[in-house]
Amino acid sequence: MGCCEATNPDLAGAVVDPAGLPVEGSVLDARCDRRSAVKGLLVAAGGLALASCASSPPQEGETRVRLAFCGQLLCVVPYEVTRAQGHFAAEGLDVELVYTRGGNAAMQALVGGSVDYAGTSFDVALQAVANGAAIRRFASTGRLPLFALAVAPGRRSQIADVRALEGTTVAVSALGNADHALLLFLLERAGLDASRVRVAAIGTNVFDALRIGQVDAAMVQEPALSLVVSAGGRELVNFMDLDEATRHLGGAYEFMGVAVRAEERDARLAEMRRLSAALARGLLDTRSLPPGRIVASLPAALVAGSDVPELERIIERHRRSLYPEQVTLEPEAAARVLRAQEVAGLLEPGRVDLAALLDTAVLQGRS
Repeated sequence: MGCCEATNPDLAGAVVDPAGLPVEGSVLDARCDRRSAVKGLLVAAGGLALASCASSPPQEGETRVRLAFCGQLLCVVPYEVTRAQGHFAAEGLDVELVYTRGGNAAMQALVGGSVDYAGTSFDVALQAVANGAAIRRFASTGRLPLFALAVAPGRRSQIADVRALEGTTVAVSALGNADHALLLFLLERAGLDASRVRVAAIGTNVFDALRIGQVDAAMVQEPALSLVVSAGGRELVNFMDLDEATRHLGGAYEFMGVAVRAEERDARLAEMRRLSAALARGLLDTRSLPPGRIVASLPAALVAGSDVPELERIIERHRRSLYPEQVTLEPEAAARVLRAQEVAGLLEPGRVDLAALLDTAVLQGRS
């Protein structure tokens, strides 16, 4: 359901076209598979293997908290910058950053009681609430999805705008994933009948399929976006750019943010405000520090084997759009994600009450 994982890894509900690519097929089957998977995550309490960033014993007067999040690199950046710049410590917090295999696992850790807070994409939070999780989202650290819609090099001249996708094949990681929902929302916004666009679910190897022309276009992340453009492809819609997101989606699209268990909200209120204040300063640093210092803030294991200059370039290009100036929630941005989930058939209209999920009072000084 998030940007980092497939929620339907066996592609249940998908059919295969003559070229061997799974394409969008039985939507009802796909929806049932997805909901069953999400419910399975929420009933599994404890026993989750978590990898944490090394943390020294808390100093006198510091409060130790555990915050789990999706380990996708661009999601991680503000949290590690906040830690490295000492903003957590300045708020009297010793924050153990817990890396998980995607947002689903982070949410499972929160619901199961293994951690105090979870940082996930907003679609993960929506699905959790829809399936019975009692959580409150109170801070935002990412206002755009980590995707772009790119065109294959061989199709660059034929596909110059979204409406030209009619009759083409567009690749996503899996049916029901965040990139699939975002694509369908984009098509609706453009007034394009989604049934006239073939959706190919091809797993994590989207870049190669796009590069060699096995598909006409694809939802990609970085560095695949930069690589396909270098190979002669076209950046059709870059959702990591705030101007483009505003043009094609109507504005920001709530992405990464922090949630707490609802029953602990009042007891943790002061702590939540301190955590948010630290993250707010970390966001400002993420938007302004030299990219080299940002990369140096990341755990060595996370960047091992990476092209560091390219990583710095990617951060510099996208950071002022991806990361907001402040951590306050924007209900309109959250509503766009909810609408995308509904368009994709992943949430029934009225299933989630945004007013109950979004706890805007935390950062407005109200109890």
